[in-house]
Amino acid sequence: MRPTTLLRLSLACLLMLAALIIISQIVSGQPEATQATSVYNPYPPGILPAGLNAEIARVLREIDVIEERAIERWHRLPPPIVTGQPPILKNTGTERIETLGQLMNFDRRMSPGRNQACSSCHMPYAAFSGPIPSVNLTMIAYPGTAHFRAGKRTAQRYTYSPFFPVLQYNQEQGLFFGGNFWDSRATGYLLRNPDAQQAQGPPVDTQEMGFPDTACVAFRLSRSVYRPLFEEVWGQGSLDINFPPETEQICAIPGGAALFGGNVEPVNLSPGDRNRANVVYDRWAQSIDSYEQSVQVSAYSSKFDAFIAGNYTMTPTEQAGYNLFKGKANCNSCHVDGRGTTLNPGQVDTSTNAAANPPLFTCFGSANEGLPLNPRDAFYYQTTPDPFGFTANPLGFGYRDLGMGTFLRSGFGTAANPNRSWTRFAPTVDGQFQVSSARNVAMTPPQCPTTEAPGPYFQKEFFHNGYIKSLKQLVHFYNTRDKKEFAFNVTSGHCPDGTIEKVNCWPRPEVRNNLDMTTGNLGLTDEEENQIVAFLQTLTDGFTRPYPNRDTFTGTCMTGGSAATQGNEFLIPTPPLPPCAPEVCGLAPTPTPHIR
Repeated sequence: MRPTTLLRLSLACLLMLAALIIISQIVSGQPEATQATSVYNPYPPGILPAGLNAEIARVLREIDVIEERAIERWHRLPPPIVTGQPPILKNTGTERIETLGQLMNFDRRMSPGRNQACSSCHMPYAAFSGPIPSVNLTMIAYPGTAHFRAGKRTAQRYTYSPFFPVLQYNQEQGLFFGGNFWDSRATGYLLRNPDAQQAQGPPVDTQEMGFPDTACVAFRLSRSVYRPLFEEVWGQGSLDINFPPETEQICAIPGGAALFGGNVEPVNLSPGDRNRANVVYDRWAQSIDSYEQSVQVSAYSSKFDAFIAGNYTMTPTEQAGYNLFKGKANCNSCHVDGRGTTLNPGQVDTSTNAAANPPLFTCFGSANEGLPLNPRDAFYYQTTPDPFGFTANPLGFGYRDLGMGTFLRSGFGTAANPNRSWTRFAPTVDGQFQVSSARNVAMTPPQCPTTEAPGPYFQKEFFHNGYIKSLKQLVHFYNTRDKKEFAFNVTSGHCPDGTIEKVNCWPRPEVRNNLDMTTGNLGLTDEEENQIVAFLQTLTDGFTRPYPNRDTFTGTCMTGGSAATQGNEFLIPTPPLPPCAPEVCGLAPTPTPHIR
């Protein structure tokens, strides 16, 4: 027998064994204590929330409900009519590709263990952000297909994200605009669509859906129930790829497994089939983007949309909040509302409503708002190998999240920067994260009508590291971050006696460089903060018509407490921090000033 044949047989045996291990580990129905300890739990007590497996199972049941609805939607479509040159799916082309994207988005089979969909971290009732309140309170990032690996940032809302432009450096302003993800690493450089490129990240992210090879998406699509719809949209034969017999075993193992030896293309395809699989992966991305662009996701159905159409009158509290939003609070300098900004006493905003598309409440840029390092982030503790020999974060608390700065350096934990001319600007964006749309920041399930204690409320998390737990805290942070009597040179969990963290004590920023100084000491009263929260709630879709699939939440609302101190019972002391690791802060061009 030839050596190469023996090697392939050995690999196939190892793959089969590894696949059996992971399938046994992720199978549902195990007692929680066994699953949490026998899989991967490098965390100190309290990082993983109680009942996590039950909550993951709940979300998967909800995902299955929406997937079934999408299948029914597909089956209700009339037969396709292809006409013209270039060929167009007459009448139903738009709904076909949007439905295809929805089927993909809620397909849990798009992960090694068939236990993780895109929507595992992005459910409609939370404005396509994190669907598990206890995770939002504790571990910040969401557990992936390999329990319990987790990422390092919050699940960013992707309502309205399709409208962010391709990342570009504006030479006149000296600023970056566009891209997707918190660090803008989905630049759109190849597909010319950042949202589509964003959809290509999670399926092969070791901490998320976790496939070891992008070809696994094409493989699972070729065996999906909705393969006929894919081929109606993207062409007959588009999924005809000659996969080797061990592909199923390979695709059942999470990416990063030591078994692969660093190989990111373990599915052994011919050059022609590899190219076809890459095209399918692009089609995956474009289909999901089509769904996210649709009114199923980005709906423009809020009170504010009715207000600018003349069909809703804001309450006095909402109107006062809006006036503050575009005035004293200076919110719309970044979360642009399509109107002017009234900043000084005696000035009057004489601008009118945006005449074109309704405003998106973002400038498409990035900013460093000075968030403290959050020691609850599960990523810091993943310093040891998991059962597959993968270590997510060997840097531990030496990791610092420099946001766009790390991306421009092609640094640890991000994607490669495709534009070398941008690298020199890294020190100017260290600590900066995307200015998300303020739309749907307050969306919750119908039975939990608010994000704010005492509720009943749905616990969310805000900003890239989930440090803020309510909109009240968010506005209060913007308002008082730089007040002399509120700013302390401590880390989270170490506010001085006699102070309350997030109320009259703000720990120092994780990254001091490039701080946004347009906020931090706005002089708002407590009542004015509450008025801005009331206005932000007018940006929630579902007012003029029902928001699709918002009704699928089957969890439990929270009650009690105060929005000002919401989540404070889960604060933990930040350990003594080592210096910023050279893998982060030692990459040229190095941060200026130095980040400790």
